[in-house]
Amino acid sequence: MVLLLVIAFFVFAGIYADIMWFDQLGFLNVLTTEWIARIVLFLIGFVAMALPVWASIMIAYRTRPVYAKLNSQLDRYQEVFEPLRRLAMYGIPAVLGIFAGVSTAARWDVALTWLNRTPFGEVDPQFGLDVGFFVFELPFYRSVVGFASAAVLLSALLVIATNYLYGAIRISGREIVIAKAARIQIALTAGLYLLLQGVSIWLDQYATVTESGGLITGAAYTEVHATIPGRQILAAIAVGVAILFLITAVIGRWRLPLVGTALLVVAALLIGSLYPWVVQRFQVVPSQLQLESEYIQRNVDLTRQAYDVDDIEEIDYEAKTDTEPGALRADAETTASIRLMDPAVIARSFRQLEQYRQYYQFPNDLDVDRYQLDGGTQDTIVAIRDVDLEGLGDASTWYNSHIVYTHGYGLVAAAGNQRSADGQPVFLQSGIPSTGALGDFQPRVYFGENSPAYSIVGGPEGSKPVELDYPAGSNSTEQTQTTFDGDGGPKLDNAFTKLVYALKFQSEQIFLSDAVNDESQILYDRDPIERVSKVAPYLTLDSDTYPSVVDGRIVWIVDGYTLTDQFPYSNKVSMSEAIADSEGVAPALAFDEINYIRNSVKATVDAYDGTVKLYAWDAEDPILQTWQKIFPSTLSPMSEMSGELMSHVRYPEDLFKVQRAVLGRYHVDQAGAFYSREDAWTTPKDPTQPQASTLLQPPYYLTMQMPGQDAPSYSLYSTFIPEARGDQSRNVLRGYLAVDSDAGTEAGVKAEGYGKLRLLSLPEDDNVPGPGQVQNTFNSDPTVGRELNILKQGQSDVINGNLLTLPVGGGLLYVQPVYVQSTGNTSYPLLQKVLVAFGDQIAFQDTLDQALNVLFGGDSGAAAGDNTVDPGESPTEPTDPGAEPTDPGTEPTEPSQSTELQQLLNRAKQALADKQQALADGDWTAYGEADAELAEIISELVVLAGDEGSSTGGSDGSTGGTNGGSNG
Repeated sequence: MVLLLVIAFFVFAGIYADIMWFDQLGFLNVLTTEWIARIVLFLIGFVAMALPVWASIMIAYRTRPVYAKLNSQLDRYQEVFEPLRRLAMYGIPAVLGIFAGVSTAARWDVALTWLNRTPFGEVDPQFGLDVGFFVFELPFYRSVVGFASAAVLLSALLVIATNYLYGAIRISGREIVIAKAARIQIALTAGLYLLLQGVSIWLDQYATVTESGGLITGAAYTEVHATIPGRQILAAIAVGVAILFLITAVIGRWRLPLVGTALLVVAALLIGSLYPWVVQRFQVVPSQLQLESEYIQRNVDLTRQAYDVDDIEEIDYEAKTDTEPGALRADAETTASIRLMDPAVIARSFRQLEQYRQYYQFPNDLDVDRYQLDGGTQDTIVAIRDVDLEGLGDASTWYNSHIVYTHGYGLVAAAGNQRSADGQPVFLQSGIPSTGALGDFQPRVYFGENSPAYSIVGGPEGSKPVELDYPAGSNSTEQTQTTFDGDGGPKLDNAFTKLVYALKFQSEQIFLSDAVNDESQILYDRDPIERVSKVAPYLTLDSDTYPSVVDGRIVWIVDGYTLTDQFPYSNKVSMSEAIADSEGVAPALAFDEINYIRNSVKATVDAYDGTVKLYAWDAEDPILQTWQKIFPSTLSPMSEMSGELMSHVRYPEDLFKVQRAVLGRYHVDQAGAFYSREDAWTTPKDPTQPQASTLLQPPYYLTMQMPGQDAPSYSLYSTFIPEARGDQSRNVLRGYLAVDSDAGTEAGVKAEGYGKLRLLSLPEDDNVPGPGQVQNTFNSDPTVGRELNILKQGQSDVINGNLLTLPVGGGLLYVQPVYVQSTGNTSYPLLQKVLVAFGDQIAFQDTLDQALNVLFGGDSGAAAGDNTVDPGESPTEPTDPGAEPTDPGTEPTEPSQSTELQQLLNRAKQALADKQQALADGDWTAYGEADAELAEIISELVVLAGDEGSSTGGSDGSTGGTNGGSNG
C-alpha cells in the first residue's frame, strides 16, 4: 500500500504540475478539453469492450448444459479452471477493456473533429460528397466499425471457448455437437460480426479516392469500374450471409450460413481481387492513357488544390546567357540586396566575435530575417545569445545552473549583403549591453531553443538580485545581476508546490534551498516549438523558428500547419522526406504521409516571459475552423497582429519545400503531359556538399524582383533540374520557383502579393547551367583554382558558401561567397572572395560589386551591397576566353597577378623572419619548416612569373583571355 501511495503521488505530482503550467500560460482549457476527451473515450472504449465480452462469457456459462458428458481431458481442464472462474469472468473483460480504452483514448482527436466537423464546400468528383466527409467522418466511422468488429470477434472466440470448456460444444468423431443455447449465441454473434463486415466493406469503397495506386492517388479506371462495384457487391453478400446466420439461430441449420460464408470468401477472391486485376491487365494497360486521362486530370487538379499551388503564375522565361555592359541596370535594387553572409557558415564568426563568455552560446545554423532601416528593407542574419550551462565547467553547481545562470542576453544581427574590409560580418545589433540599429528592446532571453531544462527566478521586492544579467565589460570580472519580474512560470509559493516540482525534476534542492522563496517562479519547457506544440496539439510545426525584435520585445515566430492525408485524389507525400535537405536530414523511417497542407497559424513566443500567442493566419481553412470549435478562445484573429509583427512573418520554409516537391511533377496541369513524365523535374543536389552526397539544395530567402513583379520583395526560392533517368541526370536549369514572403507592414492586414507563387519555365532547348554545373565550373577553372590555392596557404581552409541563383539581367545570375578560415581552435571564417556566373562566364573577385562589373564588361549597371568595401585590389576580367577588356584601345593590366605576387612576397618575408628567429633560438625543427615554406613560395613565384610572360608575350590574344586580356 505504501508503494502504491508513492506511485500515486508521483503521478499526481505530474498531473498537478501540468495543470499549473497550462494555467499560468492561459491555455488550461486545452489541457482539460484533451483530458476530458481522453477520459470519456477511455470509459466508452472500456465499457464497449468489457461489457460485450463479459456478457458473452456470462451467457455462455449460465446456459451451459447441466449434465454434460465430458471427456477426461476436459474434466482436468475444469478442475484447474474452476477455482479461477470468477476471476477470469471479470478479469478477462477488464483487461481487454483497459487495452481497448487506451486505444480509444488515443483517438481523441478523431472523435472531437467528427463532433465539430466543418464542411469544405468542395465535393469529390467520384461520389459527389463534401471533402469534409473524407477528412472528418470516414476515419471516424471506420474506427467505430473496426472497434466494434474487434469486440464482437473477441466475444465470439470467448463464447466458443467457454461453451467448449463446459460441454456445450462437443466433438464426437467427425461430428460437432452444439447445444441449442450455444448455437443461438454463436449464430447471433457470427451474424453481427458479418453485418459489421458488410458495413466495413461498404465504407471501404469511399476510401478508394484517398488510397495510393500504381499511377495516381485516388480511384482510377480500374477502381471506378471494378473495385468500387465489387465492394458494393461484397457488402451486400456479407449482409446476406449475416441474415443466414440469424436464421440459423432460429432453425438450427448450419449449412446455409456455412455455404454463404464460403461464397463470400470466393466472391472476395474473384470480385475483390481477380476481376480488378483482369480489368487492369487486359483493358487498362493496353489503352492506359485513353482510359485513365479523366482520373489523372482529377488527380492533377485536386493535388494542386490541396497543396495550394493551383493559382501559381507560370512564366515562360527565355534566359539570356550572354553578358552585356549595363545588363543589371533594371535590377539595381535586387543586386544591392544579394545576401553574401551564409547563415550556415558564419555561426562560428558570431561565436568568436559576439559570445564574450564561455557561458554563452550561439546555434550552429543562424536565421534569416529583415528589418525596416533607413527607409528601406535590410536582409539580416540573426541569432540569440543564449546561456550555455556546459560552459560553466567546474562551476556547474545546482545553485549556479538553476538560480544564477538563468537566461541568455541579446539578439545579434548582421547585414546579409555587407562585409567588413577583412571579411567579417557587419553587425547591425551586437554587444553587451546590446546596441545597434534595432533600437531599444528587452534583451533578456529566458525562453530560447537552448535554454536550461529549468530555472528558478524572481524574488521579493527590494531583495538583492542573484541572477547573472551580463558581464560588466569585456575585460572586467564584474557582473551585473537582475531579478526576473515577469510572469513566466508557476510560482513556488508553498511547500506543496515545491515538493511537486522537486519530484517532477527529481531534485531535492528545489524543496530545501533557501534561494527558493515565496516569489520564486520555475521556468521549464522553454523551447519555443515545444511550448507551441503543447498549447496547440493539433498543429504540425515548422522545423525552423526564428527570433525577431517586435514592439520592443524579442519574440520567436513559429509557423503552424494543419494537415490531413484524406483529401480525395490528392497525391500523398512524406512530409519529413519532402523537407529534408542539406540543412536538415529526414529520419530513417518516415510514416508521415500527407496530401493536404495549410499554414493556418502564426504563433509567437515571448523570449522574456514565454507568453504564447496564436493567430489564425488562414481563417478559411476548414480544419482550423474545426479545431477552433474544439478549443474556443485559444486563437486570436489576424487583425490583432501588429504592423511590426506583420513585417517579420514570412512564408514558411517547410511548406515551400513540400510545394516544390509536389510541383516537380505537378507543374504540368494536363493529364497527357503528366502521364508521359516527359517534363518531370526534381530539386538539385546541394552543390556545396561532398560529391557523393544526395542531400538536396535548400531554398533561400532573398529580397529580389521576379518577372511579373513591379518591385523587389522578400522572397523564398528554389530551382529545378530534369528528373533523373536511371543514373543519368542533366544538371541544366528547367524551372525557378519563388514565392512572395513579404506580409507587409499594415497591422492585421496581409499584403496583397503575399504567398504568390511564380514559376519560371525555361525552354527545353535552352541549356542554362544548373547549380551543379556552375559549382563544377567554379571548381575546375584554372584561375579560380590558382587563387584558391593561394588562399589555402598557411594551414587555411576554403569554405564555399551557399550558391544563390537570381533571375536578373534577363538571365540567371549565380553568386557564391568564398570564406577562408585558419585551422586554429579560435579561428572563424572570413569572406575573402565572391564567385559569380552568368551563362558560361564566371568572375572571381574580392567583392560582389567588383565581380559583377567584371562579369558584365566592366560595368554591370548596378551596385552590390558590398560596394563600399575596399580591400585594396582592383577587379580582374572575367575568365571567359572571349571576353573583351573595358578599353580595347589600351593595354590591359594584370592586377590579379600583381596581387598574387605581393601576397607571395609577403609570405616569403615572413618565412625569412621565421628562419632567422628559429636559428637564433636553436630550434632546428622550426628552422626546417620555415625553410621548406620558403622553398615552396619560390616555386610558386617561378610559376607565376611564367604565367605573366605567357600572358604578355602572345601575339594572337588567346592566351590572355582568362584575365580579359587581348593583345591586339
